[in-house]
Amino acid sequence: MQTRNPILDELSKMTTGAMGLAQSAGEEAKAAFRAQTDRMVAELDLVRRDEFDALKAEIAALRAEIAGLKTVTKPKKGTSTGSTPAGDAAG
Repeated sequence: MQTRNPILDELSKMTTGAMGLAQSAGEEAKAAFRAQTDRMVAELDLVRRDEFDALKAEIAALRAEIAGLKTVTKPKKGTSTGSTPAGDAAG
């Protein structure tokens, strides 16, 4: 047979209320932290990840293009172009 103890009943209600309050306080703190972080990021003027990745890909393409242009315009060794100085006088 089970008996109802009013002290344990009140303790149970109080514990349940405290847990609900703690959960609400945690959610409130999380929201405040997120708002503060969003404000700080906005002030720092940080770039978004997708913008960074697009710029990174564009720079890689430009570097490849520059490397290709350098190989096309670079004179080959051993050919006389007329603009390159001759070796020293000793020969």
